[in-house]
Amino acid sequence: MKFAPRKDAVVYRMHTPRYASVPTSGAGAAAGGGRANRPGVETLYLSFDTQTAIEEYTQVSSIMPPGTLVSYQLSVERLVDFCSGYDSAIWDPIWEDFFCDWRELWFNQRIEPPSWVAGDLAIAAGAAGILFPSRLHQGGINLALFTQRIGENDSLVVYDPDGVLPRDQRSWDSPT
Repeated sequence: MKFAPRKDAVVYRMHTPRYASVPTSGAGAAAGGGRANRPGVETLYLSFDTQTAIEEYTQVSSIMPPGTLVSYQLSVERLVDFCSGYDSAIWDPIWEDFFCDWRELWFNQRIEPPSWVAGDLAIAAGAAGILFPSRLHQGGINLALFTQRIGENDSLVVYDPDGVLPRDQRSWDSPT
């Protein structure tokens, strides 16, 4: 495995408006799993530029649903750096399948995706996340940040200088 820190980086995520009140939570990905995390592992998927964040949010849809773009300031000591992709001299063979169609494997075939095993290996190696290239935006870099693995010397801070992000779910409550 290859490791790389990311210090004083700015990262982005497009949130569903209803969940913009919890912008550092990885609970959504923990509920059903994600590319690099199995269900139960809280993971926040971030991008290193706004266009990648938007394209990751819309996925393959031709029209973008409503979203709230959030910026973060990030410093993390230990990240797995998979930005250059698979190289058998560096990576365990399971990493060759990191870009598997994890949704098809898990939701349709009920097969454990190899990318989840790669995520397990990263966590076992003490990493707080995995850097990897976007498949939706050429040149874009994503980070699967295991939120419960953020170390004491690491930080993830939401950039909200005017306090405009919602603080709770009350704005979504139905009128009585």
